[in-house]
Amino acid sequence: MHLEPVPATFSKDNPFPARLTENRLLNRPGSAKDTRHFIVDLGDSGLTYKAGDSLGVFPTNPPAIVAELLQRLHATGDEPVNPAMLKLMTPITLREALTSRLALAGPTKKILETLAAHTPDPTEKEKIAGLLAPEAKEQLAVYLAAREYVDLLAEFPHARVSPQVFVDHLRKLMPRLYSIASSGKVHPTQVHLTVAVVRYETNGRQRHGVCSTFLADRAALNETAVPVFVSHSHFCPPENGAKDIIMVGPGTGVAPFRAFMQERVATGATGRNWLFFGDQRRATDFIYEDEWLAWQKQGKLARFDVAFSRDQAEKIYVQDRMRQNGAELWAWLKAGAHFYVCGDAKRMAKDVDAALHEIIAQHGQMDATAAIEYVKQLKKDHRYMRDVY
Repeated sequence: MHLEPVPATFSKDNPFPARLTENRLLNRPGSAKDTRHFIVDLGDSGLTYKAGDSLGVFPTNPPAIVAELLQRLHATGDEPVNPAMLKLMTPITLREALTSRLALAGPTKKILETLAAHTPDPTEKEKIAGLLAPEAKEQLAVYLAAREYVDLLAEFPHARVSPQVFVDHLRKLMPRLYSIASSGKVHPTQVHLTVAVVRYETNGRQRHGVCSTFLADRAALNETAVPVFVSHSHFCPPENGAKDIIMVGPGTGVAPFRAFMQERVATGATGRNWLFFGDQRRATDFIYEDEWLAWQKQGKLARFDVAFSRDQAEKIYVQDRMRQNGAELWAWLKAGAHFYVCGDAKRMAKDVDAALHEIIAQHGQMDATAAIEYVKQLKKDHRYMRDVY
């Protein structure tokens, strides 16, 4: 009796070891940004995705930070540890814990208390006591926000903490979710990602976004295993291809809308597509410019409004372009268009939401309360959807 092998089902708990096949810079020389286009090969994983879904990526930590932590812990990396957070059946090595299982940023008050208990040095004890004093609460928050665990070990070198005690303070290294920038109907065995690579400085040290620099700097093309899983979403183009869509996606927020466009073109959707895109400068930050302009030329992108904030004296953003086209935007909504927003939750999505309410009130001749109710109904009908982070 011949039994067919059961295909493995890959998930967050059992990620697929994918490979990167492309790592391309999307910004042109002179840009203040580092935005990359990655292609992740799903191979024979059997993973499927739809436009609007996200890809979860499990990164590893920068080797230089791991090496410095080992040195400051006076450890070899071979020490067996069982981090409290991981609830493992059997111990793993300290090196594995620090490389791929635990987050090395976001230190808490608790590690300072531990360091105070483990340092014989009076100056160090005094400094920590000052930080932990009840009246220094705000100062402590600022202090910790500018540091990672390695900084604290460097600042209090006399504190001797065992590998096990140290790892018990660390949180789990979580996967990062990226909006997928391709359609599974067009690229069934690949996932395209649009990722802003995070690099900055605090406390005199260069910091690196763990996952964005893992993809940009540490994952060798076609070699390094990049553990991934698909996170399904309700953020998707309307099932009825005759519906119009309005998409607002500045910066990397444009990723899912590239997927929407690929999908709607591939399926012959007859609804009109309108994109609002923004970034800093047209000359250096117009990501996927050739693709948008080609779709516009073919009549697939019915309307395309761009806002490059740094190209003129006063900053212009996507919400400003929405207001400038308010009458037309209202006409599309009144005719049943779906409205989508993707990107920064803190500022952009709030500003876009405020602009949407204003446009509806002004052009729909409603008072503020009626406009709020109208937007609530859009959300209920799944005609106003947000993918914000």
